[in-house]
Amino acid sequence: MQIILLDKVVNLGNLGDIVKVKDGYARNFLIPTGRARRATQAAVAEFEARRAELEKAAAAKLAEAKALGEKLNGHTIKISQKAGVDGRLFGSVTNHDIAEELAKQGFPVTKAQVRMPNGLLKNVGDYTVQVGLHTDVVVDVNVSVLGETA
Repeated sequence: MQIILLDKVVNLGNLGDIVKVKDGYARNFLIPTGRARRATQAAVAEFEARRAELEKAAAAKLAEAKALGEKLNGHTIKISQKAGVDGRLFGSVTNHDIAEELAKQGFPVTKAQVRMPNGLLKNVGDYTVQVGLHTDVVVDVNVSVLGETA
């Protein structure tokens, strides 16, 4: 299916690119989330008429993400979980827990934006996770997992 991108999509293209993708990817993800539109003649003409407006909105989103990223970069959060005497947690610290703690501290982050390259945190200690605020803005956040005895 030919689509026109209304936003930058990782490994696919930038705003305004006309690309060919699988039908399911377009119908189930790109079009419902507002990142793309079918590339019909009318849609391309409408996009070209609104191009400046969309580029301005994309630049504003990027500037907002960069501003938040500067505040968030290197920030440390502390999460307490029940742990055994050997330092292993009963359960684990997930991206949901990290996003929830960041939201409490005034950083509007969703759990989908928290990237944990080594999987869930299952031991007491200090870890670094990445937060993808925008396709071009990825910052590191330090997570200190504290154990509380049961």
